[in-house]
Amino acid sequence: MRPLTRDEARALDARVQRDFELPADLLMENAGRAVADAAHRLAAQRGATRIVVVAGLGNNGGDGFVAARHLLDLADVHVALIGDVAQLPAIARLNAERWSRLGGATVTVRSPTDVDALASDLGRAPPALVVDALFGTGLSRPIDGIAGQVIDAIERAHLPIVAVDLPSGLDADTGAVLGRAITATITVTFVAPKVGFQRGEGPARCGDVHVASIGFPPERFANSF
Repeated sequence: MRPLTRDEARALDARVQRDFELPADLLMENAGRAVADAAHRLAAQRGATRIVVVAGLGNNGGDGFVAARHLLDLADVHVALIGDVAQLPAIARLNAERWSRLGGATVTVRSPTDVDALASDLGRAPPALVVDALFGTGLSRPIDGIAGQVIDAIERAHLPIVAVDLPSGLDADTGAVLGRAITATITVTFVAPKVGFQRGEGPARCGDVHVASIGFPPERFANSF
């Protein structure tokens, strides 16, 4: 399927939920499972026995919690959440609660001191892999504040990174860096690549792009846009 813009990706997601009754929870489950599979393979290749999922307060964060759940018995996994669980959208919050009920650990990052603790965790032995579940295609403003500090800490750690849908901080349409951005080893994107992957900083930031199905054949919608 050809690359999609931000608006096209959003419209397609809404359409499959509305017209084909594929619920958001199912789509998030499939997305997170695809991320977990890619993270597990890359961790094995790089000798990483710890996986740090860095989650934001959107549905990308929910994908991250699903991925963490699927990885729980495969590695030493925990989640760093930029904000509070109560701020997550409903389906993402549900998956955070599922993760917690299984005994998964979540660290809340809300201050520069918390960022320093996360940076220290990323740098300790044994080696780690990062799942970037901070921001998705909807981001259109420059990243600053605590989220920006977190991205800076991840970039300084020079670890293998699996990005969820697109590297956080990359504009989905233009490929511009919105203040700062993750440089991914692998980007697991859903349904189709995004237009920004081949524009601006996209080629340098996305790494190897893996297109994952999340429950429907995208070719059926190729002529819808």
